[in-house]
Amino acid sequence: MPKVASMIVKFIKEKGCKTVFGVPGKPVVPLILAMEESGVSFVLARHEGGAGFMATGYALQTGGLGVAIGTSGPGGTNMITAAAQAQAFHAPVLFITGHPPLSQSGMALGQDSSMFGTDLVALFKPVTKFSAKVESKGMLKRYLQHAEEQALTGAKGPVHLSVPLDILIEEVDEFTLSRLPVQDHIRSGNIQLAIKALNRAKRPLMLVGKGAHFSGAYKEVEQVAEKWSLPVVTTPGGKGTFVTDHPLSLGSLGLGGTEGAAAYVKDKPIDLLLVVGSKLSDMSTVGLTAGGMPSQVLHFDYQGLFVGKSLPADTLFVQGDAKINLQQLLLEAKEFPQRQQVDLREYRDRNRAPVDGCDRLSTAQTMGALREVLPADTVVYGDDGSHTFYAIKHFRTLVPGTFYFDDVFGAMGHAIGLSIGAKMAQPQRPIACFTGDGCLYMHGTEIATAVDQKTNVLFVVFNNGMLDMVDKGMKHNLGRTAGTRYEQEINAALFAESLGAKGFRCNTVAEVKEAVQKGNRFEGPVVVEVMVSKEETPPTLGRG
Repeated sequence: MPKVASMIVKFIKEKGCKTVFGVPGKPVVPLILAMEESGVSFVLARHEGGAGFMATGYALQTGGLGVAIGTSGPGGTNMITAAAQAQAFHAPVLFITGHPPLSQSGMALGQDSSMFGTDLVALFKPVTKFSAKVESKGMLKRYLQHAEEQALTGAKGPVHLSVPLDILIEEVDEFTLSRLPVQDHIRSGNIQLAIKALNRAKRPLMLVGKGAHFSGAYKEVEQVAEKWSLPVVTTPGGKGTFVTDHPLSLGSLGLGGTEGAAAYVKDKPIDLLLVVGSKLSDMSTVGLTAGGMPSQVLHFDYQGLFVGKSLPADTLFVQGDAKINLQQLLLEAKEFPQRQQVDLREYRDRNRAPVDGCDRLSTAQTMGALREVLPADTVVYGDDGSHTFYAIKHFRTLVPGTFYFDDVFGAMGHAIGLSIGAKMAQPQRPIACFTGDGCLYMHGTEIATAVDQKTNVLFVVFNNGMLDMVDKGMKHNLGRTAGTRYEQEINAALFAESLGAKGFRCNTVAEVKEAVQKGNRFEGPVVVEVMVSKEETPPTLGRG
């Protein structure tokens, strides 16, 4: 008879997950050994949080299940931030934590993860869709089924199972889970009302958020924009859902938005704002208030928790999968308004990177240089900091679905792990990570994981010796800064070399281009450190 650990690994394999990320410890050793015996690759991360980020990148890149494993106590608590980040991305990640033997519950135990110690089941609940402890081998099948359903259906998201050591090594009858029920993608009953609202709008605007990434609604967003002649802006998290060079694109609105998008909103009132897949957080609505609120909001989203709460406007909610409902919108529309074709060139012409007297490289101009040398289909994972907001504003997206950024939870350093997991999921796809020196301090050691796995990820580190977004925000709002600048700046290129990666330190645009091109010939991760200006004004000062 197989053991519980073997059945968990069988489940992981059946879900198509070939690689698991984690850090071992006594309570999860049976799982690690079972993976080795079953041909599932275990990637040793440098930190459990990094393992969770890698599993998230793996899930985002495949659309299937990602798995992260950590031991009891601190192994589990280290993964909680990664679980919260996975939740923000609606990434289907299974977090498995160990637990001391269940038979010893109630005793004083090292790294106790029960209610007598660090209750990991309770700690994971706010940041997952399902969190439970497998307290007997008889519960395993049902709990795996619950975890699968919650992770992979509806609004996808992370789940957590805590499995005690003595349960892992128990023998159990072999079983196979029933296939997930075929989802019935319900069409909203408000489609006809949505069509009428679009047809009567005089100056509409489409705002696309990262929900369009999750539903894969790229084609539908483009078709709706073209059929109704809608100018399109993206939220920071929606960057990459609509190509930058499309005639109807104004770039990004919100924090880090373009001058063209802001000017379009400010010039004349928007009578209809079509929102696709966005919670309309404070990061996304910056810039809307400059021209006055839209008269009406037409909101396509899966979840209605924040619908009608961010903007004081009459809101029509079209609930459900954005891709399905946009398809239905196109199907049911019998005719389209003969609205005058919108010429947005005068607005897009304002979106040029400034040429200012920087003491070091301009981050804005570096984004243009990177676009020149990176393949068009490179998938970029943007870390949290002003460097990615420069990318949101100045880095052109040429292929839909090739830029990922979270503007809501925003864990610094998460994109380092995401990019590694994504590359391991699809080794042939060019993957790049835009990160900063502050993010590198937090999770940069995961580059060593990429070295071990010979994972060809390009890490571009924007180094200005500070927490730039916080520093400039304090200076802008308070007139002074404190606690934001490093006394000793990191040498990211040398740091990379110490971990076994290839490192380049760049002080000119020409050096950046050369480093990226040389890096393409290197097997394993490459770190291109860009010494950017300390005083360049980032595009993040619109939020109070």
